[in-house]
Amino acid sequence: MSKLSGTSERQLHYEEIKAKSISGMLMLVLNIALMIGAILGFIYSVILVERGAAHGLWVSLVVVCALYLFLIGPFLFIGLKILQPNEALVLTLFGKYYGTLRGEGFFFVNPFVVAVNPASASASGCNTVSIEKASSGGKSHGVNVKIPNKKISLKSMTLHNEKQKINDELGNPIIIGIVVIWKVVNTAKAVFNVDNYIEFLSIQCDSSLRNIVRLYPYDASSEDGEKSLRGSSQEVAERIKEEIQSRVDIAGLEILEARITHLAYAPEIAAAMLQRQQASAIIAARQMIVEGAVGMVEMALSKLSENNIVQLDEERKAAMVSNLLVVLCGNKDPQPIVNSGSIY
Repeated sequence: MSKLSGTSERQLHYEEIKAKSISGMLMLVLNIALMIGAILGFIYSVILVERGAAHGLWVSLVVVCALYLFLIGPFLFIGLKILQPNEALVLTLFGKYYGTLRGEGFFFVNPFVVAVNPASASASGCNTVSIEKASSGGKSHGVNVKIPNKKISLKSMTLHNEKQKINDELGNPIIIGIVVIWKVVNTAKAVFNVDNYIEFLSIQCDSSLRNIVRLYPYDASSEDGEKSLRGSSQEVAERIKEEIQSRVDIAGLEILEARITHLAYAPEIAAAMLQRQQASAIIAARQMIVEGAVGMVEMALSKLSENNIVQLDEERKAAMVSNLLVVLCGNKDPQPIVNSGSIY
């Protein structure tokens, strides 16, 4: 049992090593020169053989030149690799990890090595080539053929998963979507530790999003300082990033940033939650209006008493307070009534 666990542990800890390579331009020129020499040697040997000079030696030279011209020379061209900036090739030799070729340029590697990229089967890992095909009616139509791209991109890429319906901390269903910016930092882990690192990242993003969102309510009162998805989106996004990073380390990926791109209540409760928010806003507004009105009434009574403008008994003060509160707290503009007689 311990032997099996040790084997699986080693399989999950591939470290990237640099593939052995030489200048591709040097090898290209050298191989072409040798092929030209093989052509000249082949022609010269055939002429000498026909003349009967040194039959055995020149026959061997004919065989060697033909072998290099038609087999070895073309086979060496397979080892020529061209890489653009921020691209890499993971190479295997007879099933074993040979190394990773990084950096832009023209390289020559062992012609027996094979480039591996499990994500090349997906749409993002294919190059689409259009081929013109003639039909029976004489008209031609294009056919798109997807050619797997064995190169691994080291650029920063964006993953935008579909929106998900998740229950928040209070059990309310919400619709949330995120965008994740990531890149490959360890090509060996990305190729050998998981089947398809792009699909693996997508699944881990969905799982991490679900685990983090259920820890927060959609909205929270500002009085108690509770963190929420709407009010603490930056902190929630940072926790989502950390959660995804801990899950994709095994695949040699680095999460640069995670952002919440969409956040809303699910359609089945959106109307009810809107009414709730409107009610909360109305209550808060009324509370502010009443507090302001009480302060204004208090100030008015204080000024009247200080300046001895008018002496009011308790009954008249109560009537004045009532009238002022009605005027200040009403939804509509008041219609004044002028009393031209005695207030008594």
